Amino acid sequence: MTISLRRKIIICVIQVCREFKMKFSKYAILIFVVLFSVIGCITPGEDTIRVTTVDTVQPHDVLKSEELATIEKLKKKSGEKNEHNLNDVINRTTNYTIAEYLSYNPHANNATTHDFSVGGYDVIDITVYEEADLSRENVRISADGYISFPLIGRIRVEGLTTSEIEERISDNLAAGQFLLNAHVSVTVKEFRSKQFKVLGSVKNPGSYPLQARERMLDAISRAGGIDFEQGGKHAMIIRTENPDTDQEGKIVIRIELSGLLKGGDQKSNIILADKDLIYIPKAENFYIIGQVKNPGSYPYLEKEITLVGAISRAGGFTPAAARNRTRVVRLEDGRGKIIEVRVDAITEAGKKGQDVLIQPGDVIVVPEGFF
Repeated sequence: MTISLRRKIIICVIQVCREFKMKFSKYAILIFVVLFSVIGCITPGEDTIRVTTVDTVQPHDVLKSEELATIEKLKKKSGEKNEHNLNDVINRTTNYTIAEYLSYNPHANNATTHDFSVGGYDVIDITVYEEADLSRENVRISADGYISFPLIGRIRVEGLTTSEIEERISDNLAAGQFLLNAHVSVTVKEFRSKQFKVLGSVKNPGSYPLQARERMLDAISRAGGIDFEQGGKHAMIIRTENPDTDQEGKIVIRIELSGLLKGGDQKSNIILADKDLIYIPKAENFYIIGQVKNPGSYPYLEKEITLVGAISRAGGFTPAAARNRTRVVRLEDGRGKIIEVRVDAITEAGKKGQDVLIQPGDVIVVPEGFF
């Protein structure tokens, strides 16, 4: 018996009872008994699952306006729209595996070729051996890349390594005939000029100052580690090549995290560069709205999850749920698909084999019952 037929019978019963309850109440009771017996006995081959396909890819053709509004709120709350925009950028950018990237840039992972250069807002300590009066601590490099030093005044140091700064100070002291063969040592005390970002499935996403020879695992650690409850199976580095030049451009380096985190893939523990954006995508979501205890957006973490399992993750049905009018709305292959499911037939009538497998992006709608 279809839901619409059952509903018609119930409405008919109510109308009959309203008409006769004053004069023929005993007959009304009899009608109730007979018709509900009929409802219980009529069990023609009603399908547990009914699928309707719509030739469209537009969500508004398969979801009601209020349902679409709810989904948009869930996406906004989870930051999914921002991640979607980032994925669009990634898809339009040249992508490399870590092996492909290192094949054309073999020095990218060589620590000996990555002597750190300083920039504006970095803080350095300068020691001149045997000349304590010239030594300086906590020297902050100005925004335009200069420092002030006794006897020789302002020196431009932006873009220089510590060894190059040492040589420049020593040469300037000698040129001014203040000190010949000065032994100078420079160390970076605070790194502020260069930064990287970590976004996505980490516990503390944000921007971080780049330390000398810092690597991928260092960045993940500083971002609080991966939030595996949200996903975190692979990562991407969006790298700016030839920054601040006419040849500036971006590439994407893809990294599988399983080997990196277990220590077996040291090549993926790549040295970071200024302006790197590390993106660890969250798992794709499915959505449950309507009459469940915890409606919302849920990450698709398992290899597979069924409709009944998804409803369980949402805390189960509310008492007002029309359990047997549950539907799954899916957009795939340029078409919309509506899967209507009689959940009770799965959970109570021994038809677990007919449970529907949920896919990322699915919207599960549990409507409110009429009574």
